[in-house]
Amino acid sequence: MSSDFGVPEPANLSSMGASEDPIAESSVRLALPAEADAIGEIQVAAWRRSYENLLPLDVLADLNPAQFAAQWRAALLAPGEARNRVLVALAGRTLVGFAAITASDDPDADPRHDALVAELAVDPEATRAGHGSRLLNAVVDTIRADGFSRVTVWVNSTDDVLRGFYTESGWGADGAHRELDLYGDGSVRVKQIRLHTDPTPADD
Repeated sequence: MSSDFGVPEPANLSSMGASEDPIAESSVRLALPAEADAIGEIQVAAWRRSYENLLPLDVLADLNPAQFAAQWRAALLAPGEARNRVLVALAGRTLVGFAAITASDDPDADPRHDALVAELAVDPEATRAGHGSRLLNAVVDTIRADGFSRVTVWVNSTDDVLRGFYTESGWGADGAHRELDLYGDGSVRVKQIRLHTDPTPADD
């Protein structure tokens, strides 16, 4: 996570879990700072799956959920620009996925109009249950409400599953690509392509 993402502190955390109201089977909402640990756990689990053929096993094993959680907690407690958002997907009361949205900082982007999905991850144990699609739909709705006219995401060029997830939802490659030097010494390079979509409703 390289940028700050923030949401307002909820007015009353003490009421969480105390209500006897029915709990939706699945839902998406803004993240709470108290959920940083769960977000960190999901991010590490998702990265271990995404990078299993790109990084050594010992490197993947050393990924520390607590370090990721600390970054998310700091970002959620100290909100940055108003359009930085973190959304979470829930199965009942269990957090099973999250997405982080911010204005794009790509060199060819206009941060006034171009949004970036900086991270979207679902617990590998909860995939194929529609949580990713619900998250992505909520991301597009949020971006539209925040006044963005375009949204992009970077995906590993070899990740056919993730690329298919986006393209089946109407996203397409915009011709941009980049190569990440993960260690800074050229030993592990990851090629990525950029996908994009227009969040404006088709009938607008």
